[in-house]
Amino acid sequence: MNKAFSEIKNHAMTGVSYMIPTVTVGGILYAIALAFSGGVNVKVPFLANIETIGAAGMALLVPVLAGYISYSIAGRPGLVPGLILGYLAANPVGTGKISTGFLGGLLLGFSAGYLAKWVKKWKVPAFIKPLMPIIVIPLVVSLIIGLLYIYIIATPLGSVVSGITSWLKNMSTGSSIVLAIIVGCMISFDMGGPLNKIAYTTAVALISTGNGHLMGMAGVAICIPPIGLGLSSLILRSRFSEEERNSGKAAIVMGACGITEGAIPFAATDPFRVIPSIMIGSAAGSVIASLGSSTNMAPLGGLLVLPVVGGRLTYVLGVVVGIVVVIVLMALLKKPIAENEV
Repeated sequence: MNKAFSEIKNHAMTGVSYMIPTVTVGGILYAIALAFSGGVNVKVPFLANIETIGAAGMALLVPVLAGYISYSIAGRPGLVPGLILGYLAANPVGTGKISTGFLGGLLLGFSAGYLAKWVKKWKVPAFIKPLMPIIVIPLVVSLIIGLLYIYIIATPLGSVVSGITSWLKNMSTGSSIVLAIIVGCMISFDMGGPLNKIAYTTAVALISTGNGHLMGMAGVAICIPPIGLGLSSLILRSRFSEEERNSGKAAIVMGACGITEGAIPFAATDPFRVIPSIMIGSAAGSVIASLGSSTNMAPLGGLLVLPVVGGRLTYVLGVVVGIVVVIVLMALLKKPIAENEV
């Protein structure tokens, strides 16, 4: 059991190690464009071009993660189907137009890798063998896993997404504390995935009606995971690898600019400790923003939007408290690297 878990973790780490440069470069460029444009709309053409380049890097995050997880499992034949299926996870597909993001990328990366590894063992005629790694395996794996994903996973999720969106809108007229906890947990659970997007898009939709309270909660929750984990990696150095500490510096910048995806490298390597910690931290921050009636009239989270935030004091206080909660939980839950290795 331990051996199997160790192998799975090693495959995930391979995907993360290739993914980190894409999320770091893309996130920093995206953040630079937002920072110099005032944090809401990028209107200067030069900054808009930088934003486009950064967005391209961010768009590669899930495909690279899935592709290199698959590559780690099956070798070269697993790379292309992993990349293709990662692209599916990162983009809306099916009748419900749903994307499963980071968690979908993990699932599809492992699925592609293990199926490719099995197909490699097929006994085929000698004249087909040279075609196996470059055509047959990528084609078979991409087609089978892709169709299973679209028809069995993505499409049913579409109706679930619609239901949750309606429920959130109805909740906005009820208990603000309960809503804050729900939004905080949804934003941080999959860090840019479907639950994150449902909460975020619902909050953005309410801005157009003049209601910025939900976006106030979401804006706080969005920046807590990357900043909290980034600072944790620098403060609790023995509990994080050198690679994680390096990505932590970029995560802090990304969090300030409202890019939750900066937390993904940490969650991918230790999901069972990291994800609950950032959910609790984001929920705590959202509750404080809710109690202070903080509002955010910009379709963006983080600290760049402070000029358009109402109730700035409780908004910032929520961010600070959420970050402290994440750091404390990391100190309690994560063990030093050397002890983990033993």
